[in-house]
Amino acid sequence: VARLAGIGTANIGDNEKPTALFVSLPVEPRKRYIYVFYAENGPILKVPLTIDHTGVFFRRLGLSNYYCCGLNQDEANEPTNMDLGHIDYEYFEKRIKPVLVSRVPAFANMQLQGAWSGYYEYNTLDQNLIIGPHPVHPNFLFANGSSGHGLQHASAIGCAISELMLYGNYKTIDLSRFSFDRVLKNQPLKEIDVV
Repeated sequence: VARLAGIGTANIGDNEKPTALFVSLPVEPRKRYIYVFYAENGPILKVPLTIDHTGVFFRRLGLSNYYCCGLNQDEANEPTNMDLGHIDYEYFEKRIKPVLVSRVPAFANMQLQGAWSGYYEYNTLDQNLIIGPHPVHPNFLFANGSSGHGLQHASAIGCAISELMLYGNYKTIDLSRFSFDRVLKNQPLKEIDVV
């Protein structure tokens, strides 16, 4: 949609200085996997979303012995097959399962039940939200690039966008540091760890 609005599509002429229209929105689809497993002796009640220092994460599904888990690929291990019907089960066996069993020994006899894949709206600059108006097209509001945080932050993002639309600025939470300006200035806003 940003390209349809001309963002990142302008060509620089010989005597022109780059403007905001020359800078593309640094968001692209990245394929991610979620795996579901059953562990008969796994913990049930005292299991919040758990993120291992390796980046492997898991959480329980309801009040049962079913869990979902995953691991965001690093740049060197991004999937090359972008077909959502293709699931890399070897990735689970080699990169995720050993970490899960090390973290929770009760997962040793886990049984993989299934998996799915989907796309993150991956912000290649810093893996963080881009929100707010474009500097050239002020009526064009960004709310993307959350890199997997979108559902977690959806309420705050919705509130912020509605405030921008109604009042022209943020009222509840000032999200101006997540604006497109940091993309123009190439100033990433990095988190310590992103899942």
